[in-house]
Amino acid sequence: MAEHLTGKILKAHLLSGRLQKGEEIAIRIDQTLTQDATGTMAYLQFEALGMDRVRTELSVSYVDHNTLQGSFENADDHRYLQSVAARYGIYFSRPGNGICHQVHLERFGVPGKTLLGSDSHTPTAGGLGMLAIGAGGLDVAVAMAGGPFYLNMPEVLRVNLVGQLPSWTGAKDVILELLRRLTVKGGVGRILEYGGPGVKGLSVHERATITNMGAELGATTSIFPSDEVTRRFLQAQGREESWRELQADPGAAYDGEITIELDKLEPLAACPHSPDAVKPIRELEPIPVDQVIIGSCTNSSFEDLLLVAEILDGKTVHPQVSLVIAPGSRQVMLMLARSGALEKLIAAGARILEPACGPCIGMGQAPPSGGVSLRTFNRNFRGRCGTADASVYLVGPAAAAASALYGRIVDPRELGEFPKLPPAPPPVIDDRMIISPPEDGSGVEIIRGPNIKPVPLNSPPPEKLVMTVLLKTGDNITTDQIMPAGTKILPLRSNIPAMSEYVFAPLDESFARRARQTGSGIIVGGENYGQGSSREHAALAPMYLGIKAVLAKSFARIHHTNLVNFGIIPLVFDSPADYDRLRQDDVLEIDRLREQLERGSVTIINRTQGYSFQARHNLTPRQVRIILAGGLLMEVKNRK
Repeated sequence: MAEHLTGKILKAHLLSGRLQKGEEIAIRIDQTLTQDATGTMAYLQFEALGMDRVRTELSVSYVDHNTLQGSFENADDHRYLQSVAARYGIYFSRPGNGICHQVHLERFGVPGKTLLGSDSHTPTAGGLGMLAIGAGGLDVAVAMAGGPFYLNMPEVLRVNLVGQLPSWTGAKDVILELLRRLTVKGGVGRILEYGGPGVKGLSVHERATITNMGAELGATTSIFPSDEVTRRFLQAQGREESWRELQADPGAAYDGEITIELDKLEPLAACPHSPDAVKPIRELEPIPVDQVIIGSCTNSSFEDLLLVAEILDGKTVHPQVSLVIAPGSRQVMLMLARSGALEKLIAAGARILEPACGPCIGMGQAPPSGGVSLRTFNRNFRGRCGTADASVYLVGPAAAAASALYGRIVDPRELGEFPKLPPAPPPVIDDRMIISPPEDGSGVEIIRGPNIKPVPLNSPPPEKLVMTVLLKTGDNITTDQIMPAGTKILPLRSNIPAMSEYVFAPLDESFARRARQTGSGIIVGGENYGQGSSREHAALAPMYLGIKAVLAKSFARIHHTNLVNFGIIPLVFDSPADYDRLRQDDVLEIDRLREQLERGSVTIINRTQGYSFQARHNLTPRQVRIILAGGLLMEVKNRK
């Protein structure tokens, strides 16, 4: 029977369940990655599991998010991460070595392997033919301990690429076109598998840009075949032995198909404040620009920045524009330096940052008040950039460079003839900033700074839950709104008592205080609740404040799992009218909790308004057990 690529990899890693849509399956994880914003908590959880060493084929700890060291917390966490890596057999990518997704693509990714990462953009490695999935840190900790990763078998949507990209368009325009068509909810419950004759014209880095932003569709992951293009990429990285050809069988059946005619694409932009608010750039002119940032895990490869350098060569950035360049890795930075491209960027007036995430998560380079920032990033949620009233547009590198010159959002086709790019130098293979773990780490001392606190544990829920509606939100609430990042809050990621003070702060600064006073709360949400980052702190910190349940119209995949992992019950309205009727401060009751969770339908009594209504959950029997145990850590401890 003909199989698609996704099915082949899942079948080779299947531990339990059947590969039938909607059924819970468990798969073996070959590799894991963490980054420092989520990794500290993931490793604290791994320690709590009582393991002596990681049991994956490869695990890598990256420091790429919190490299802005304005106080001691980030530096202390880096020391903790390095010592934990040595103790438990984990590779450690030092600060300055680059963004986890870019470095993993270059140095560790293997076609056909599974990768689980504590970052929602882990699917970047799908550009290399990996089945790479973002998850919460606790799921990654369990995978490092040799446990399976559970998910409901997604639909597999074939994205058929035909034709060839015209000049001045790029991979960013491909994924923005998909976001325009499918929206930020269009990938929920799906894996996007790319195929068709247009694939062979895309480099691995272009493919990785597309799979990276599949996260913005809500997709479980996205994947490209491993072909001759992949082989040449790995050969250039000195890792050709990792290559193998991986393709879908001819005639493989999919759950759906969508076709993109590449030659009909034009330069696109995602407008504020959502990645799916996509329009042709030609319709946006003229909008003055205050800031342009090129980089992030989406568009920070050498080929992206080489194009930018050629566009800027001999020119000067517009006097009203701050142009910032953030290479994706140390390898990219060295290639820019050796090729002369770095000199062109600096000469044009660009400000060069270290290879790190930085501005993408609000860690520096916040735009001015009310400013317009044009970025090659993957997210433009309100306030994520660090300035609450800024407007962020997402574009490809060519449009960003052109706009930096013109001082307004501009279609790069206005630049005229596409520049002839010089040949790229060979990749610089230098892994000295990646520290290999010792064969025996049992004698390594783990260094803990004063900001590193123990992992908070939940307790099993009572049979009768009485909860106050502490907040009612709209659709597409992001994890940035639930648990903000930025220079002030993100350094607190290993200190949940301190971090919890900022839960829902962008929506209601009184939330944490009211939650503490109430002691037992519930959140009411709209569609796609919890979209965005994989940060499990958006579940862990609310749990610490006493949140027992979230009642929403629908959930984003990773956040739904994170809620379960920390013992918060995710419930779904049976009727949208019940959402409309609920008010903040209503007191809700669920009686006979175990019985109702086990049958899947839950009756909720609104004590305040004097009526009852129905909700349901999408929990598997395994997830119900986790909820009733008080979360995954408690369930694992009980098993021992």
